[in-house]
Amino acid sequence: MKIALLALLGLALGALGGAALGIGAGLIWVEIFKTTSFEGYSGMLVFFTFMPLGAVIGGIGGALLFGIIAIRDAEIAIEREPVRRHDR
Repeated sequence: MKIALLALLGLALGALGGAALGIGAGLIWVEIFKTTSFEGYSGMLVFFTFMPLGAVIGGIGGALLFGIIAIRDAEIAIEREPVRRHDR
């Protein structure tokens, strides 16, 4: 259950961060390639193309990252038996 909840948290945080990075990337794209602003074309490009792509990529990446961290934490949390020394 812990792994699933952390994966959902990673999905949400990754989607938010990815959307923000997507907006930034879109604004950079508009400035570098001098996209026209006629009837709001550049704004629609940023918010209907770059932001959703960033959110999807960030959400998947965040979910995978948090899921892997949770799985590794579950593996580490297992108690190990102490090493027994053999007296000679």
